[in-house]
Amino acid sequence: MLDFAKHLITQEHIMKKLNYLLKLVGSIQIFLGLAYLFAPALFLHAMGHSMPQPDIYYPLGMLAARFISYGIALFIISSAPAQHVLWINFMILIQVIDLGVGIFYTSIGVIPLSLSAFPMFNATWIILLLTMWHPMKEPANGIAH
Repeated sequence: MLDFAKHLITQEHIMKKLNYLLKLVGSIQIFLGLAYLFAPALFLHAMGHSMPQPDIYYPLGMLAARFISYGIALFIISSAPAQHVLWINFMILIQVIDLGVGIFYTSIGVIPLSLSAFPMFNATWIILLLTMWHPMKEPANGIAH
């Protein structure tokens, strides 16, 4: 019984940390989305990227919609992460792809490490923490296994 109680306390502690983490990652996603939607040239310039052709602002706006939507979703699921494991898994996948793209374009010399290091660092800590604090999927009857 004591082991079960310790497990519940540990799980509750992990879920509390995950709640904060999901809100932090959601905030980052919303910030990125708003920056790409309302000030893409300024945002890209501030990060040190070259200015895109004007037609690229359209797909950046579409990308912004996804950042904002996913960010809002992370806030919503943060209250019950075990019921929304798929959303968490997909955020891990997004960050793995982000990290892979960063490694690829940095390694072939398209992007200098000075531009890719911070986003790759962010992808890494998000992957690690979401994986370490990953909830057990909660079945329909509400009992996690």
